[in-house]
Amino acid sequence: MRFKERAIAARTAAATATCIFSAAVALGAAQAQTAPYVMKITTPTIHAAPDLYARNLAAAIEKDSGGRIKGQVYPASQLGSIPRQIEGTQFGSIQVAVIPPEFFVGVDQRFEVMAAPGLIGSVAQGQRVAADPAVLKAMLALGANKGLRGAGLFFAEPAEVVSKNPIRHLSDFKGKKIRIFASQFQSVAFERLGATPVAMSPADVLPAIQQGTLDGAAFGVQLLSGLHFYDGPKYVTMTSHSSIFIIVELSKKWLDSLPADLQQIVERDAAKEATAINPQAVDILNGARKTWTDHGGELIYLPPDEQAQMMQTLVSVGDDVAAKNPLVKTDYEIVKEAAQRLK
Repeated sequence: MRFKERAIAARTAAATATCIFSAAVALGAAQAQTAPYVMKITTPTIHAAPDLYARNLAAAIEKDSGGRIKGQVYPASQLGSIPRQIEGTQFGSIQVAVIPPEFFVGVDQRFEVMAAPGLIGSVAQGQRVAADPAVLKAMLALGANKGLRGAGLFFAEPAEVVSKNPIRHLSDFKGKKIRIFASQFQSVAFERLGATPVAMSPADVLPAIQQGTLDGAAFGVQLLSGLHFYDGPKYVTMTSHSSIFIIVELSKKWLDSLPADLQQIVERDAAKEATAINPQAVDILNGARKTWTDHGGELIYLPPDEQAQMMQTLVSVGDDVAAKNPLVKTDYEIVKEAAQRLK
């Protein structure tokens, strides 16, 4: 009798254990299904329009998704150099990249067309071009076969030149080694000014200038002030020779893993915030210029006749570079037409 009772007790305990295990598995599965999707957003800047956009985007998507997507913002290249950030986005370890399009030329050379010199003459015009349907259609389609999904485009600021020694005249460019974005439009432009262009990621620039490897670099003042460049080189020549746009690229692998309703929220909010950032970007730009001078930096303007001469020298760079590549030429003409139409 005791043996029978022990057998019944053992079977009861085993059944109870099985039920507990099954319940635990079911609970774990339910929790896994309800756990929020992580959205890591990377940008090379800090205290600038791109990382503000990233924070705005994270907040908007978290709100509109009811917390089903949690945004994590990594400014100042915390997730690696720009090439690593782009690769991470392509392969899905990073979900969103907020970076100037020229850095994506290794994915598709057409990404560089927004960097053509002389297209944009004002912040307002740059914002209008970034919102133009034809420009958006062309730029956001790039990289679709390389793991990327374009979701937004906005104007950040004009491109200027920071230098260890002041560049006060057009002739001062001659013989200088100037860091550029990875773009033929920029390399040809600086060659025409008599400088030697060197493509380099932002994180490497300040040490290179301090060590004398570079004489200067093409940058926006937002990034320069945000990364405290004023602790090194003090001079920024306000050339405004080209424009710095920012493109928002989603990881296609990650986007495709989301339910359809969340995909729509991500893409809608990415586009919406690219327009909403405009007034904030202007405030950040003005603040960055003040920050630069407040910390002992100098903003230099070329004499008006030399500024005009520089732009006349650069005005044909876009046409000449684009003519060498039919695909680049097609997209360049779209951007050029929009810039002329939206002056």
